[in-house]
Order: sequence, then C-alpha cells, then structure tokens
Amino acid sequence: MLVRYLNARFAPTSSDAALLLLRVGIGTILFLKHGWEKVSQLSLTGPADFPNLFHLGQATGFQIALFSDCICSLLIVIGLGTRWASLFSFCSLFVAWAVVHHFGFLPSMESRPGSLNPLSGEIVTLFLLPMIVLMVAGPGRYSLDALVERKSETHLEVAQS
Repeated sequence: MLVRYLNARFAPTSSDAALLLLRVGIGTILFLKHGWEKVSQLSLTGPADFPNLFHLGQATGFQIALFSDCICSLLIVIGLGTRWASLFSFCSLFVAWAVVHHFGFLPSMESRPGSLNPLSGEIVTLFLLPMIVLMVAGPGRYSLDALVERKSETHLEVAQS
C-alpha cells in the first residue's frame, strides 16, 4: 500500500497526454512571451532595436525570430510539423542564448544599469530542453501530425487493397 503512494501509482500515466501538456504549455508560453511581443513590436516600431545577428541585418534576424517565436510556437501547440518546428525554435533559442546572452546561466554578481535581466539566460535554457524532448519524442497521439499520419495510412491501405 505504501509503495503505491510512494510511486504515485494512483495517478494515470500516459506519455501521449504528457507530450500534449508539454507541447501546449511550452508553445503557449513561448508565443505569449516572445511571439506576441514581436508581433506587437512589428506593428509599433519594427525591428529597429533588434540585434544584428551574424551580420544578416536587423530585419532578417527579426523575421527569423518572429517565425520561430510566433509561427513555430503555434505549430508546436497544435502539433503540426512538431519536430521541424521544435528544431527551428531550438536553433533560434540557442542562437539567442549564445549571441545575446553569451551563454549566461547564473546571475551575474555585478548589476549594471541597462544590463539584461540576470535570469534571462536561465529562462532561455529552460526553453531549450522541451524543444529537444519534442524533437526526440515527437508530438504524441493527440496532435495533428498523428491525425495526418493515420489518414495517410488509411489511404495507403485502401490503395493497396
């Protein structure tokens, strides 16, 4: 009896439901915090204050980040092209962590006026791991990817008969 409670055997287990929660949670947070921020910034000021990453230009870097944080995060939420969307988001987040936050993870001991939030590097790294999990595990059964796959298998079976 004690083992049942220690191992939480009373709780239902479903990796597909866990992947659904992960996808919806991380995709929604990424969209609301970064994607919507970029959409509203685009309508107000544009990419004027966006960093010029890899000398691509501010507008190009902004468009890549907008696609990653807005479009890819919504694709992750609905589970369409999840592995590709999470790969693109991972790459964009990794570049932001490397170039903008200089691989910062722990808060800096010095606080300079106008410096970045000391937790911002930590927050970026918190987005990286779920993207890796989604690339490896896929979207799960409760996704549009799974629905498309089931339909294509059905059409393939009908064509083979």
